[in-house]
Amino acid sequence: MKCKICKEDAIIYLPSHNLALCEQHFFDFCKRRVQKAIKRYNLLDEGEKILVALSGGKDSLTLAYLLKELGYKIEGYYIDLGIEEYSERSKEKVLNFADRYGIKVHIEQVKELFWGYSIPQIAYITRRPACSVCGHIKRYLMNRFGYENGFSALATGHNLDDEVGVLFGNIINWKMGYLGRQSPLLPSTNRKLLKKVKPLVLCGEREIAAFALTYGIDYIEMECPHVKGSTYLYNKGLINRLEEKSPGSKLRFYQGFLENKHLFKEEDVDLKECEVCGYPTTSRICTFCNIRRKIKERIKGQT
Repeated sequence: MKCKICKEDAIIYLPSHNLALCEQHFFDFCKRRVQKAIKRYNLLDEGEKILVALSGGKDSLTLAYLLKELGYKIEGYYIDLGIEEYSERSKEKVLNFADRYGIKVHIEQVKELFWGYSIPQIAYITRRPACSVCGHIKRYLMNRFGYENGFSALATGHNLDDEVGVLFGNIINWKMGYLGRQSPLLPSTNRKLLKKVKPLVLCGEREIAAFALTYGIDYIEMECPHVKGSTYLYNKGLINRLEEKSPGSKLRFYQGFLENKHLFKEEDVDLKECEVCGYPTTSRICTFCNIRRKIKERIKGQT
């Protein structure tokens, strides 16, 4: 198999693009996909101070690598969730990556903010699903850190497969509000809310995995133990089967949605300041502060 561009030996074939590429042209292809997403969806401006959410996985590390290659001013941010071996190994991958590529990384620990309790323990005490608790806490902390340290954008490693999986689930359940909000760009709607961007939305999971492997990005392959059995993963599996039969289906589905996104009205949200922390919320007290209150009540009940 020869590279379609230079006729040298190819290292990868991309069915969705009917394209075989050598190592150098595969690198260029991935960079161009990120550049295209940034330009097409107006994600980032030159000179912006960008906070990249790092998990230790292939997507977030590849995103940081490519943004740095493209000349963007980035710093990394990692949240230690306290999920035993998974958190220990993922933090190690983030620190090694940051050291290798000269990227400044900031680390916060959930246990330091919740009186020694980890995400699984918080989920048990609050009687919420672990993924729900984790998502609320991570979104709050990423935004708060970014705002308080002068960043203008938060970049996450959501790839094409991630976005299509979420989109499929939202359409199956006709979650109109979520459909109205789903986008590679979530603009800031409050001075204390960072703009959120997803520069990998035109890159498939397979392409990112191949990129990380080819260019020596060492990432954690272990999945968080709490995602097993999720509907989201099942939906991704269904879509992968469709992609095998009809290459390019994921990209057509997602881009078609974005072109017709105006059909889904985004819900008007009345934001107010949380009475505890002062950050934007739709309620009197934000979810993050409510979770902390419940943990504090648990501690008082044990004394």
